[in-house]
Amino acid sequence: MSNLFEAARACLYSTEPDEKAALTRTTANAWREGWLRPEPAAPPEPIGEPGRPRRPRLVAPRELPRRSMNTPQGHAALLHAICHIEFNAINLAWDAVYRFREMPREFYDDWIRVAEEEAVHFGLLHRCLETKGHRYGDFDAHDGLWEMAQKTAFDPLVRMALVPRVLEARGLDVTPGIMEKLSARGDRCAVAALEIILHDEIGHVAIGSRWFNHLCRERGMEPESTFRDLVSRYMTGRLKGPFYREARLKGGFSEAELAYLESVG
Repeated sequence: MSNLFEAARACLYSTEPDEKAALTRTTANAWREGWLRPEPAAPPEPIGEPGRPRRPRLVAPRELPRRSMNTPQGHAALLHAICHIEFNAINLAWDAVYRFREMPREFYDDWIRVAEEEAVHFGLLHRCLETKGHRYGDFDAHDGLWEMAQKTAFDPLVRMALVPRVLEARGLDVTPGIMEKLSARGDRCAVAALEIILHDEIGHVAIGSRWFNHLCRERGMEPESTFRDLVSRYMTGRLKGPFYREARLKGGFSEAELAYLESVG
């Protein structure tokens, strides 16, 4: 296979986590070695369901039980929830590569690297989950990340604004607090994994910021007002502070954007 978009599709629709991670590594290496070319042979398929295992069962967020992290089951459920986010993030990155054609080569460099790093993140956390006697799929999960991918499939500018800069950026805000709780429970495995993930996710949010701003410039749109408009249109009532300002600034947010988020969150 020499077509980047077909290779991305294969990664996206791969179902088993280990298989998806291995195929992601192989495809990323093939891209870096110059074996794949971004040559559209056919338009992307309408966005549907990505490749994922039969479990976890996907339910509405309100149907997920509240569990105390002070119990073994609650501790494992938290790790599972983060694993689920990282697994979905692999699909989100490959969908950006597969769906958005005629972007600069650097766009594909960036999102292929994100896919590869998200696969590593999933593996790190899954190993921690296994130390608690569980595997991915043992707990129910929700599908909020992929639902936003479906809503933003029509435009890379909207995708860059709302997935990396809103949903993924939320991870920057909450991860330090999660690390504190896990540290108090003596979970060195998960804390070490989240240190890596937090560092990498700042870079992923920055990639979203870079391409959001690139597309705004290309279309003659003012980035800050465009971001505000998209957030108000799609995310009403779903943004909550506090926000990790230092990490978000490193991720490409402006002071004005942070002030806006704080005013609505």
